[in-house]
Amino acid sequence: MRFILYAAALLLLHFLLTVSFCLAIRTTVGGDGLGFRFPEAPYYRNGVECPVSSGDRDLVQVAMTLDFEYLRGSIAAVHSVVRHASCPENIFFHFIAAEFDPASPRVLSKLVRSTFPSLNFRIYIFREDTVINLISSSIRQALENPLNYARNYLGDMLDLQVDRVIYLDSDLVLVDDILKLWNTTLTNSRVIGAPEYCHANFTKYFTAGFWSDPVISRVFRSRKPCYFNTGVMVMDLVRWREGNYRKRIENWMEIQRKKKIYELGSLPPYLLVFAGNVESIDHRWNQHGLGGDNIRGSCRSLHPGPVSLLHWSGKGKPWVRLDGGNPCPLDHIWESYDLYKGNLIKHQSFPSAFANFFEYPSYLF
Repeated sequence: MRFILYAAALLLLHFLLTVSFCLAIRTTVGGDGLGFRFPEAPYYRNGVECPVSSGDRDLVQVAMTLDFEYLRGSIAAVHSVVRHASCPENIFFHFIAAEFDPASPRVLSKLVRSTFPSLNFRIYIFREDTVINLISSSIRQALENPLNYARNYLGDMLDLQVDRVIYLDSDLVLVDDILKLWNTTLTNSRVIGAPEYCHANFTKYFTAGFWSDPVISRVFRSRKPCYFNTGVMVMDLVRWREGNYRKRIENWMEIQRKKKIYELGSLPPYLLVFAGNVESIDHRWNQHGLGGDNIRGSCRSLHPGPVSLLHWSGKGKPWVRLDGGNPCPLDHIWESYDLYKGNLIKHQSFPSAFANFFEYPSYLF
């Protein structure tokens, strides 16, 4: 009798483990082993007033990076864009993935498709050796990630038919229609548009060695430079390509390798090339700094004025603070766009009664 009960329990165990395993395959992306679980987002459709797209020039083009570390943030950002868009089916996403990221481009593609079945997108592989030898040490190690520099190469990676793009960081959410940002006009042959912050102390973004060098510091002599954040930019890729702005940025990175002139990663080269010649966009489109500074990542409040985009630039990320049980007040706004449902295996732990029956440690299940 004891043997029969034991055999029956083994059969039941096999059945339950098989069911649990099959469930994991269905709700995780292809059984990729990454532990991410995102349910399918609602299907956001175009309104009756939306034009029928007939090509790339009729679409709102958005470029973002996509990697394992910031994947949760990227999914929330995409969700916020399509949720508030008046014509969500007229948006095309260009996702830039790192060549050696723990999540392969194939896995990332399946995950995005399963979460947003109707999304128009393409994933590009960014070769890290393109920029790795140009990156210098920064104030925070995360700023040295080669993928931070992928935006420098959008003009090379995206098809020539894509003549304009909105670049967005992965640690932000929109609370307004992205079409309004897309309709920004870049005047006087300007290459990029972004919110400017002319009250900021511009000198702090460069070292004393930079300002004391009479040759390199004269780059700003004929301009009135203002700080801008590169996490939200409208970019004219035709002018970018024609002006070879990728090379201009790389030239400053090469100077930085020889003589330390800044400490903030991928931002200062943009300031050196563009500050003082940026199409100024309303501040509502980049309420940045919500991640605190680059050292403590403390809570911050919004800048005065209306808000269309919240940006957690800085050390503190909302998903990390929420999971850690110490969120900032504004992190709960980000949480409303978060689709992450945790690790599937963690939430499907085997009943402890079976562990006790077989006298195995419960963590084995």
